[in-house]
Amino acid sequence: MRITRVLGAALLTLGLAAGPAAADSSPSDSSPPGSTPSPSASDGASAPTSAGTSFRTATEIAQGKTATASASTGDYLYWSFPADVGRRPTVRATVKLPRSHAAQTWQVDVYDGLRRRQACQYGAQTRTVEPGTGSVELACVLRTVRAWSQPWANDPLPGTYYVRLTAVDVRTADLGQPVGARVRVESKDIGGPAAVDGRLAKPLVPGVAARTQAETDGKSEQSAEPAALSGTEPDGGWSSGWWSDRWVWTAIGAALAALAGIGGYALTRGSGRPSRMPSQGS
Repeated sequence: MRITRVLGAALLTLGLAAGPAAADSSPSDSSPPGSTPSPSASDGASAPTSAGTSFRTATEIAQGKTATASASTGDYLYWSFPADVGRRPTVRATVKLPRSHAAQTWQVDVYDGLRRRQACQYGAQTRTVEPGTGSVELACVLRTVRAWSQPWANDPLPGTYYVRLTAVDVRTADLGQPVGARVRVESKDIGGPAAVDGRLAKPLVPGVAARTQAETDGKSEQSAEPAALSGTEPDGGWSSGWWSDRWVWTAIGAALAALAGIGGYALTRGSGRPSRMPSQGS
C-alpha cells in the first residue's frame, strides 16, 4: 500500500513538471474561449520585393516570408533576419537566370550581428551552373543559435543575421544581365539540448544612427540622436532567458531516479521478519 502511494506521488510530480513546458510550447491555448488570437507582426507584414546592396542597407525580412528581388548579374544582394536562442536557421535562395549565359557560380553567405561569416552546417552553399540553365537553388543550414559563447569563439549568437547572395567568377559578357532572386528563411526549434549556462545582456542587433541637419550661421552641423535598433525581431519578442525544457527533463530524471531507489529498496528489504538464530549451547 505504501509503494502505491509513493508511485502516485511520483506521477503527480511528473505531471506538475511537464505542465509549464506544455504551457510554454502552446501559449495560444491559454486564451479565453471565443476570443480570436491577435496576428503576429510577420502575419500582417508583406514580403519585401527588393534587396539591399550592403550590410547597412540590407532589407529586413521575417522568418517564414519569401522575399524577392530583381537585380543584375554581378550585384551583391543583402537581406537581414532575426534569430533567437535555441533556433537553427535555414536560408534558401533561388536565382532565376537569363536564357543565354555562360557557366556561372552562385553563392549565398550568412553573417551574424558582428558581421562574422557563419559556417553552414550542411546545404549547397555554392553551386556552378552550366550554360543555358534556367535557375539555381542554394541552401545554408546554420548551427544552433547559442545563448552565450566565449569572446574568441565564432558561435552563432542571438540577434540580426545577414544574407548575401551574389555570383562569383562571372565573365564580362554576363555582367549586367537581368536575374530574379528569391530568398526564404525558416528556423527549427532545438530547445533544451542547445541550452547553455549564461546569456547575453542584449541580442546582437545593430544600431542605426539617426542624424539631423541643423543650419547655424550659414554652416551645416550634424547633431547625433540616440541610435535606434533595427526593426527585426522574432515573433513573440526575444527570449527572456531562464526557462528551457531542460528543466522538465531534469525533473523527470530526478523522479525516475527516486522511483528506482524506492523499487530497489522494496525488492531488497524482504517481506517477512528476519528469523532468529538459535543460541548455541555450551
